[in-house]
Amino acid sequence: MKINDDQTRYNITEEACQISNFKTSRIFFLCLIYILLCAVITNVIHVNVFHPVSYISSTMRSSSSHHPSISASSSCDSTIVKATKMAICLVGGARRFELTGPSIVKHVLQEYPNADLFLHGPLDQNAYKFFLLKTAPRIAAVRIFDPHRIAETKMQLRVLSSGDSPNGTQGLLQYFNLVEGCLGLISAHESRHNFTYEWIVRTRVDGYWSAPLDTSAFQLNGYLVPAGSRFGGLNDRLGIGDRATSAVALSRLSVLPVLAAIGHQNLNSESAFKAQLAATHVRAKEATLPFCILSDRHYMYPPGRFGVPVAAIDGGGRLSGAKCRPCEAVCTGKCVEKVWRLLNKGWGWLERSEGSLGLCNATGPWEEGWERVFDRAAGEKAAAERRKVEAVDLAGCQRELEGLKKKANLWDAPAPAEICRLGLVDSVL
Repeated sequence: MKINDDQTRYNITEEACQISNFKTSRIFFLCLIYILLCAVITNVIHVNVFHPVSYISSTMRSSSSHHPSISASSSCDSTIVKATKMAICLVGGARRFELTGPSIVKHVLQEYPNADLFLHGPLDQNAYKFFLLKTAPRIAAVRIFDPHRIAETKMQLRVLSSGDSPNGTQGLLQYFNLVEGCLGLISAHESRHNFTYEWIVRTRVDGYWSAPLDTSAFQLNGYLVPAGSRFGGLNDRLGIGDRATSAVALSRLSVLPVLAAIGHQNLNSESAFKAQLAATHVRAKEATLPFCILSDRHYMYPPGRFGVPVAAIDGGGRLSGAKCRPCEAVCTGKCVEKVWRLLNKGWGWLERSEGSLGLCNATGPWEEGWERVFDRAAGEKAAAERRKVEAVDLAGCQRELEGLKKKANLWDAPAPAEICRLGLVDSVL
């Protein structure tokens, strides 16, 4: 009898989470559409006539008050999280995916085997490396598209700042388009199969994971982002939320008219993200997470007050999306303490946790012998995957990508032969 009672409690709890998230999601979609329509007409009607942010915030408060299962606790039980319907969306280019891909498969996708994978990335000479995702448990959609320049409006140029983006305002718009594309892929899949996800995880393909994504990251009553690397706003290199909050958080492009109507100007990616969540009254929750962004960019060393520290990939710990590379650390122990005292906590500073953190001198390209450093940190299985990508020929590439295509519920991408040819033939001509 006790077993039946426990099972009943589990079913009731799970059902409560599912029903509350589903209802809130439906309300949020209607509100979001209404906001965007109002934002479009702000050039004709004075913004004080109707304030879209006030409207959505009041709707959010009203909807959440009718769903006590959401406000009663900060998170669902770990067994419930892994059992519920979840979407995991990866965005970005595959430049170093032979290094990051195996870690994402192991520590994110295989940790949540019931989750559906969505991939949204550009077609370039590295896209063929996405075949490493073939071992993911479930693949809902793969979209690899030929990127085109996004027209920059006066409103966008006013709201956004190009100063901190390596590709200017256009780079920000392309990134926002990648992120918002997740929402489109996920919504289309839900519509085709007549269900709604409870959770959405959005992260980057250039993230290297050193440990599993824990279920404690799935927080109700807010949107979880990595701690540190705030750059004047909120770290936007990963986001986890229920269906309703994710619908708002992923709408990076669509929300720009709303931010303009409020009066925001000169925002970088992180500050725009913070303004977006604040405007829609979505509470941001920060947590330390075991991943870093593998970067080829050059940064000043040692980093100044508003500098960017680049962590050694083999230092361990929870780097929460900080920049990293495979290097022999040039700064450890007391040297790191000295750097940390100088860093601005609202900028490049990152939360420090367990692990022997070391810093790289990232003023130049990756050092000679970086492969040895990476293999030591990632382990033999990941090292074998790296070597597999390096050694793959055209026929092998096509075979691997055909396997990915066959496993995907939706393939919105060029033919595998074209993707492989672009990366392995055209790129060396």
